[in-house]
Amino acid sequence: MTISERIFKILKERNISQSAFCKVTGLSGSTVSDWKTKNTNPSADKIMDICAALEITPEQLLSGKGIDDDYNKPIDIKVSFQDKELLVEYHELGNEQQKRVQAYMKALKKLEKLEDWQ
Repeated sequence: MTISERIFKILKERNISQSAFCKVTGLSGSTVSDWKTKNTNPSADKIMDICAALEITPEQLLSGKGIDDDYNKPIDIKVSFQDKELLVEYHELGNEQQKRVQAYMKALKKLEKLEDWQ
């Protein structure tokens, strides 16, 4: 779930209107609407204002902890020695390289779904 999706989820769950949210945060309605229509996220300088308005922590907003339904969903898999090796190698990468690996994995999943569909 993206940051903006989390914001809209909280607004809906708490029955807070978009206009009321804008008034409290000082954001324009068009900015908040863009998050939904253009699938974008708020700028970093607005995170603290958003968190204060929603009464959540930045960690919750950025990570989904306590917000995303599947955040703490248990994963029932067996981890092999090879899996552990991959994790060690992954964590030795820099942030940008880790992002590339994550993007590559997402692309592979999409490709696999397309191949299964055909």
